[in-house]
Amino acid sequence: MISLTPFRHILPPLLIAATLCGCTAEGPKRTVVQPGPPGASSKVLSVDDVGQPDSAKYTKADVRFVQGMIRHHAQALRMTGLVAGRSTSKDVPLFAERITVSQEDEIALMLRWLRARLEEVPNSTGTGHDHGGLMPGMLTEEQFADLEKAEGAAFDRLFYEFMIYHHTGAIQMVEGLFADGGGEEPEVYQIATHVDADQRIEIDRMRRLLAAMGAAGNG
Repeated sequence: MISLTPFRHILPPLLIAATLCGCTAEGPKRTVVQPGPPGASSKVLSVDDVGQPDSAKYTKADVRFVQGMIRHHAQALRMTGLVAGRSTSKDVPLFAERITVSQEDEIALMLRWLRARLEEVPNSTGTGHDHGGLMPGMLTEEQFADLEKAEGAAFDRLFYEFMIYHHTGAIQMVEGLFADGGGEEPEVYQIATHVDADQRIEIDRMRRLLAAMGAAGNG
């Protein structure tokens, strides 16, 4: 079996090219490997089952995830929108630009997914309220105000700390999607695994940049 770790460019439908042979009385049985959620094992499916209508149905969990992630990304864009004029670092603006570009692209993809299925499109305000509560990793308006008031090195440090918290929440949302039985529909699977992989990479990068700031401050 082939083990695959989600990364930036995951092949679109449920499937990754691994054709296996199992001999039967009727001849070789063709199968493919369907990757599981992040951290879970893959499944082996018969080629005859691939692409059947039932295998591509999306669920209410998928819809909730996509709607929620649009609002989640929208707050990240609110945060990156504060960088200009506040940051004194050469790294923070570059990192914020990366987040802006990737998350704007993902929002556009998720909006198309909802509209194509005639599902409700959320009002992307970035406040993150979901049925009366905050989604994982969402800043409160008080926390957002603290970031808005900060300047210079204080802003840079708070930006990293809050964005790490925000990204960690997005990963929790992906885990929640799969725990709820969602993520089987090909496009939702691709969106979720991209979010998981990207946010983990960016968290690691921000932790290192934050540590470098601490080292520089102590020097």
